[in-house]
Amino acid sequence: MKKYTLYSLVAILSFSIILSSCKSVKNTNRTQRGAAIGAVAGGVLGAVLGNNLGKGGNGALGAVLGGVIGGVAGGVIGNKMDKQAREIQTALPGAKVERVGEGIKLVLGENSVRFDTNKSTLTSGAKANLDKLVPVFKSYADTDIVIYGYTDSTGTVEYNQTLSEKRAASVKSYLAGKGINTARFTTTGLGIGDPIATNETPEGRSQNRRVEFAITANEKMIEDAKKEAGR
Repeated sequence: MKKYTLYSLVAILSFSIILSSCKSVKNTNRTQRGAAIGAVAGGVLGAVLGNNLGKGGNGALGAVLGGVIGGVAGGVIGNKMDKQAREIQTALPGAKVERVGEGIKLVLGENSVRFDTNKSTLTSGAKANLDKLVPVFKSYADTDIVIYGYTDSTGTVEYNQTLSEKRAASVKSYLAGKGINTARFTTTGLGIGDPIATNETPEGRSQNRRVEFAITANEKMIEDAKKEAGR
């Protein structure tokens, strides 16, 4: 993979140099030049992102965020995602927000979304924090949201799998109850899989008991971006 990535980067850099020497490209702005390079490198970038996110506890989420549209349309979507990511971070400072490709990775740990022990019931604190995300999610109605539920390794694999599914479903149900279209959501329980910390310590287990979101453009946003790019 390292060899493949190295060659890909060389190709992208070479293409960038060629573009920068063209008079027509010199008259474009940085975003447009980046989008042009993205059109060529989109497939490669998607593969690299999917592979990298597959390490360190983000395999399932990486599969969703690894896809790249690229080109000017991808640049348009990326700008919207940049803005949404900033608004999420402002609304909920305790959350971990990361821009990945043309989407957003959002991790809500136990400091943001807590459940009652061995239950899928959201605590009052969890509901209060989810309430802070509702206005942002409503402002960006043209996005799809995948919700992943996780547990630590305490208990059986089968029990934790079911528990993680129920917890993801609880988050979806709560957000839907706040007026967000249920069609935007997909839920997945991953149980003890993809740990982001050791399960040998209380602190590590606490980190692994989490909810993650993968926020991506839906078909309408993609089509609108393509139309805007073609103007």
